[in-house]
Amino acid sequence: MKIELEIKDKTRQTEGLKIAPFRQHIRKTSPHKHNNYFEIIYLTKGKGSHTIDTKEYEIKPPIVFSIRKEQVHFWNIKTKPEGFVLIIKKSFIDSCLDKDIKRLISELSAQTSLFPKGNTANDIFKILLKEHQENKTSKRPIIDGLLKALLAKLLESAVPSFSKNGNSSMFQKFIDLLSQENKLTNKVNHYAKLLNTTPQNLNATCRKETEQSASEILSEHIINEAKRLLLYTDFTVSEIADKLNFNDNSHFSKYFKRNAGNTPIGFRKEHD
Repeated sequence: MKIELEIKDKTRQTEGLKIAPFRQHIRKTSPHKHNNYFEIIYLTKGKGSHTIDTKEYEIKPPIVFSIRKEQVHFWNIKTKPEGFVLIIKKSFIDSCLDKDIKRLISELSAQTSLFPKGNTANDIFKILLKEHQENKTSKRPIIDGLLKALLAKLLESAVPSFSKNGNSSMFQKFIDLLSQENKLTNKVNHYAKLLNTTPQNLNATCRKETEQSASEILSEHIINEAKRLLLYTDFTVSEIADKLNFNDNSHFSKYFKRNAGNTPIGFRKEHD
């Protein structure tokens, strides 16, 4: 029987945004993904570790973690945690009229962990939770305003990204396509067609935003997904190659070694 990654969903189908206190009984969790949403976790208390994909982070409050929908993560918390969990679904982002909120979410999603200073972020989380609990349609402008303030405050402690003009619409759509589960293919022209543009134009857009080519960005996503499958499932290398749309095991193994510095089997053994 194949070990499949658990997909968790902490929202109701109709919810686009959810905020709640971090559950204090959480100590250890199994590796899992989220059901198509972006999660921001803010911890003011707690000791232990948080693993995202292949990297383990020490919990040093106050700390913020952001987990994209394609990432695998799990907790190993040693003491009682306190904080907040904020979940943002694509439906909320799509319905948001404030372009700055979309830009801030995109920028925060590029930051895995942050260490905000002072109590301002904690205060905004508390107010946002209170407003969200009232669950009134008329609250949407207030929710949007508080969310915008919170995202901007969290990003004050972020390392500046390469992006010069903020994430362009085409670039963000490209990243969204790459984040869709089980649909990765190692062909830039495939994504260019989906975006109704040329590979050259997509490449130029990516270089303008990140100083990386479209091929380099695509390669990062493929290698990261391959690592997740190697670490957290028992799929064979051939099965992973097939899932990632490689023609054969040999091509995938050479591609993985060229980009990750080890063979797929070697990488799996190294992390056993």
